[in-house]
Amino acid sequence: QAELVESGGGLAPAAGSLRLSCTASGFTVNTYSVGWFRHAPGTALEFVAALKRYTTRPAYANSVQGRFTMSRDTARNMVYLQMNSLKAEDTAVYYCAADQNLITSTLGLPSEYDYWGQGTQVAVSS
Repeated sequence: QAELVESGGGLAPAAGSLRLSCTASGFTVNTYSVGWFRHAPGTALEFVAALKRYTTRPAYANSVQGRFTMSRDTARNMVYLQMNSLKAEDTAVYYCAADQNLITSTLGLPSEYDYWGQGTQVAVSS
């Protein structure tokens, strides 16, 4: 059974940085596609970034392009989301999700992911 646990959330000032971690168990992280999503109060679950299995080039939402960097550490079986130049609108609960059978066009669709972590809160003060 695949499991995901996020960590690294917290409070950061605007223009600051945070790094989120997603620890995977029950599967090898590079054999599944992994995505980061976020949910702010009163909004829908939003795609942030994703890395298709066996590839090394993440896809990003326009809202975070150039500020966030997603990476994968196969040796540690972890995925990271480095968040720089944070803005107040980045405040949300961040989730990592994984699925073994995604195609490129579905990486941004939360309904396509079978496995989810519990989320980690990120709050950015303006």
